[in-house]
Amino acid sequence: MDTRKLGNSDLHITRVGYGAWAVGGGGWQFGWGPQDDNDSIAAIHRSLELGVNWIDTAAVYGLGHSEEVVARALRDWKGPRPHVFTKCGMRWDKNGQVTKVHSAESIRQECQDSLRRLQVDVIDLYQIHWPPEDNGPGLEESWRTMAALQKEGKVRWIGVSNYDVPQLQRCEKIAPVTSLQPPYSLIRRQIEKEILPFCERRGVGVIVYSPMASGLLTGAMTRERIAKFPEDDWRKNSPEFREPKLSKNLELVERLKKVAARYNATPGAIAIAWTLRIPAVTGAIVGARNAKQAEEVMRAGDIKLLSQDIAEIEGVTAQVAR
Repeated sequence: MDTRKLGNSDLHITRVGYGAWAVGGGGWQFGWGPQDDNDSIAAIHRSLELGVNWIDTAAVYGLGHSEEVVARALRDWKGPRPHVFTKCGMRWDKNGQVTKVHSAESIRQECQDSLRRLQVDVIDLYQIHWPPEDNGPGLEESWRTMAALQKEGKVRWIGVSNYDVPQLQRCEKIAPVTSLQPPYSLIRRQIEKEILPFCERRGVGVIVYSPMASGLLTGAMTRERIAKFPEDDWRKNSPEFREPKLSKNLELVERLKKVAARYNATPGAIAIAWTLRIPAVTGAIVGARNAKQAEEVMRAGDIKLLSQDIAEIEGVTAQVAR
């Protein structure tokens, strides 16, 4: 697979990376329903076999379980070690309720916990998951702590997720931002106006999440399947998976299927390739819950969409956005 340099780092990452949100399983506030750990490990291994060289997870995914699954998968992996990215800034209580916490003490404790769960000596990219709810001084406190962890050698590079341009600028006054992780897909294009141009100017790497809109653009999603989502699947109450948006989104999937047939690919792979058409996007985080799903989407980084196919896809997107 092709690789790109991630921001100001020495990391050269493949155009797609394995996203480990769903493999955290169900039973928590933002879970995806039940998940078999053996399927998760098989998905990670198949992704690595296909050439993927980085894994993105977070402490909060499955309340620590996703990081533990990633560690198990890498313990049994015989090939080159992939880069491991994780995130902090979201803590949970004994009842599994999640809150955003940005104190220096909390960030440091989370780092130690992630190092332990991942069974690594250093985290390749450590990211703050969300900015503070009040957009207050916790932003600066947490970023100063991240910079200190980098100097101490506990993390190699530092980035943020879900930050806007003013928040990135506040961070830059303290220490360089290696990367930003924003949502981006055919049905969620807000970053195109300000965030992507800013990151390109400033040399901030961009790794986008949910390029298949949390499974909605894979081609495998139907009304019947959505109706059968388990109660602990967060997508059950997502507006994109409900009317009036659902019908328009499924219309977009039908157009993706037509384009996918020309590339001998899946609609999900085409949706991912579409996000990678912009030079400012370094890579896309791609989830897979089993080896078969990994097989279907992890080659998306090698797909170069023709301009007429992009225009055809975006013609439908414009209708969906109205």
